[in-house]
Amino acid sequence: MTDRRLWSYKEIAAHIGVRTDTVRSYRKHGLLPPPDVVEGGKPYWYADTIRSWVLRRPGNRRARRDAED
Repeated sequence: MTDRRLWSYKEIAAHIGVRTDTVRSYRKHGLLPPPDVVEGGKPYWYADTIRSWVLRRPGNRRARRDAED
């Protein structure tokens, strides 16, 4: 089942445990995937897009932990 909820910087930050400004910086430096939707100039990502990105992003402790199990 796909999760089609749209996440803003705020939801992404809460999901990965960082400040909202950190997520904005990730996008500025090309570390976030392109937004799935832009509404009124504001970027949004599907929750599944971010969950996939989290598993691939450098420094992801969760992926390393899963590999060790």
